[in-house]
This record gives sequence, structure tokens and C-alpha cells, in this order.
Amino acid sequence: MKSSVKIIAAVVVTAAVAVPGTAYAKGKLFEPAPTEAVSFITGDTASIADGVAIGKNVAWYKSSGLGPSAMNTAPGVSAEARYIPTDVFPGGQLPAGVTLTEAQGINALMRIGENLTKAGLSYEDVVSMRVFLQNPEGEAKMDFAGWNRAYRQFFANTNLATGATLDVQLGSVTTTPMVVNEARPSRFALEIENLPVNGWLVEVEVDAVYPGTDHKHSK
Repeated sequence: MKSSVKIIAAVVVTAAVAVPGTAYAKGKLFEPAPTEAVSFITGDTASIADGVAIGKNVAWYKSSGLGPSAMNTAPGVSAEARYIPTDVFPGGQLPAGVTLTEAQGINALMRIGENLTKAGLSYEDVVSMRVFLQNPEGEAKMDFAGWNRAYRQFFANTNLATGATLDVQLGSVTTTPMVVNEARPSRFALEIENLPVNGWLVEVEVDAVYPGTDHKHSK
């Protein structure tokens, strides 16, 4: 039975800083230039940004929410297993430790990549992300660890100081990422009772800034 909890805030990553009101009277602590997007990232191997500031003249793109594609058409598979990406996991067979949420997360992020390409963008251009997770059948809560493993296949898998590619987890195995990408979007994740498509465990939407924007990291 699915969890009866309707919405649980799992991760909220936009930080607010308390400052005296007089600080704002004299001018903002930080404001991006009109054509600038600045991601605030703490540390060289952080998984997500603390937040992102986007200038008023930056061209940016907002995706619709996308879930995984029904790629696993083998007879008799469950509604959730239908969304295992068979181009990554042939025959819909998941390796040791890979969860359905992890597999669906990879599937959904592949769709996000296709969506970005149509808009002339890539994973590197993503600056913020919203994630909606449903608890798998028979589980009391969402599989946030599985989602994070899927996320690291596409995002936040380099050392920002050295540029070196970081190893990531695919289930219980350490591997190189599917897409090498230094981008750390600001991100939140919510557990919800029911996603709009039967069998979906993951839905994702993103914001991205167009190439040519002065996009930088600030620590």
C-alpha cells in the first residue's frame, strides 16, 4: 500500500541568510549582472548548489515535468518495472543494488537530456531542478538514496578545483558517470503520494541558462 503521507519536504536547498534590515537599505549583499548567472556552491565536490542568482537579461529555459519512458515491454512486468530503461539495463534486468527508483531516475534524466537538446541546451546548462518522488510499492517512503545515485550519473561528478572526474555508484558498484558534468543545480526533492502516471516513481523538471550567459560558480 502506498504511503498515506501526501507531501513530505525531503530536501530544500535554497538557503536564506538572516541579515539586519539596514543591510538592505544600503544595497543588496549580492546582485548578478544583467547577463550573469551565478551558482553558489560550497566545496569542491558538493552534490548541489546552495542557490543560483540569474540576471534580468539572461535567456533561460524551464522544462515541463518529465518522468521515465515505458521502455520495458516484457510480458508480465509490474507497472514500476515498465519504466526500467532497457537501453541501459538490457532485458530490464537490474544489476546488484540498483533499485527501481534509481533505474527510473536514470530514465527520467535521459529524457531531460533529450528535452534540453531540442532547446539547444545540455546538462551543463542546468541551474536548478525540482524532483518529485513516490515511494515504491510496499515501501514506507521514497528511495532518496537511489534517486541520488541516478542524479550523480549526470550531475555533480567532477572535482571543481581540479576538474577530475569523480567515481559514482551504480547500485552497489563503483563506476564512471554516464555523463561527465561539473554542473551542480540548486535542487529540492519532495515525496508525494501519487505521481500522475501509474508506475512512475520519479518526475523531474529543470531550469537551464542558454550558452553565452556569463555563468560562474561562487563559494
